[in-house]
Amino acid sequence: MKKTAGIHHITAIVGHPQENVDFYGGVLGLRLVKKTINFDDPGTYHLYFGNGGGKPGTIITFFPWVGAYQGKIGDGQVGVTSYVIPVGAMPFWEKRLEKLGVLFNKESRFGETYITLEDPHGLRLELVEREDGEANNWTFGDITAEVAIKGFGGAILFSSQPEKTAKTLEEVMGLEKIAEEGDLIRFKSIGEIGNVIDLKTTSRGRGQMGVGTVHHIAWRAEDDKDQLDWQQYVGNHGYGVTEVKDRNYFNAIYFREHGEILFEIATDPPGFAHDESLETMGENLMLPYQYEKYRERLNNELIPIKIRNFD
Repeated sequence: MKKTAGIHHITAIVGHPQENVDFYGGVLGLRLVKKTINFDDPGTYHLYFGNGGGKPGTIITFFPWVGAYQGKIGDGQVGVTSYVIPVGAMPFWEKRLEKLGVLFNKESRFGETYITLEDPHGLRLELVEREDGEANNWTFGDITAEVAIKGFGGAILFSSQPEKTAKTLEEVMGLEKIAEEGDLIRFKSIGEIGNVIDLKTTSRGRGQMGVGTVHHIAWRAEDDKDQLDWQQYVGNHGYGVTEVKDRNYFNAIYFREHGEILFEIATDPPGFAHDESLETMGENLMLPYQYEKYRERLNNELIPIKIRNFD
């Protein structure tokens, strides 16, 4: 049986790019590790946020479309994206969110306490304290390594056929079922981060893709060879899996599991520092070679964005 280490990245659809940057960079203190374009819609940004090193398991990516219709979170989607913070950091985050006017609640499940909130475009997020995962040494404003978001804690999946999604998580992706509580089943991968998946067994109604929804969840493959093994492995389990697609910072294959959630399997390498230095990641608009000749036009079309410090 193959086993993924856990989440590689999560990709979502949002609205105005500056609002997106203000929240994930200015409020949450994540690093903008890559500013590029949507390869399928080059007039739109593709923005990547993560820890200081832009490591797999910390990366959330966005397609910001101004004026796009609002989506509906529901079955067939990642319903909630979980971030892990250091043990003892929750009071800091409560005060920070209050100071910056971000509404939040606190909830408990599986013996853990979560800060639950929404981003400006309706994406559902939560923060949870855990020992797992290395410290994030990217400091921003009042956010120090002692309290900074380390990366993903995991996600809550909303499935149209939860029993089949559960089977996929266990028998295909290699996660282990570790607990049940109410209408949730908890699974865990072998990795240190992005490793806890809660599956909701009751329906929320069908989701609708749009602003404020997750487009897909990507799982980690060690390298290109491992990804080709995954491609064959997933296909052998009866799923229609795509050819390998070059996303510049990783290679990707896709399949839709039976609960209608779009899964990707992405390679850890080459990472985000292969076309600009680790120190300067995210500062410049980076384009794949086929779009370099359109740089001037794209710079004129894309909405200017900047990271702003609210402290």
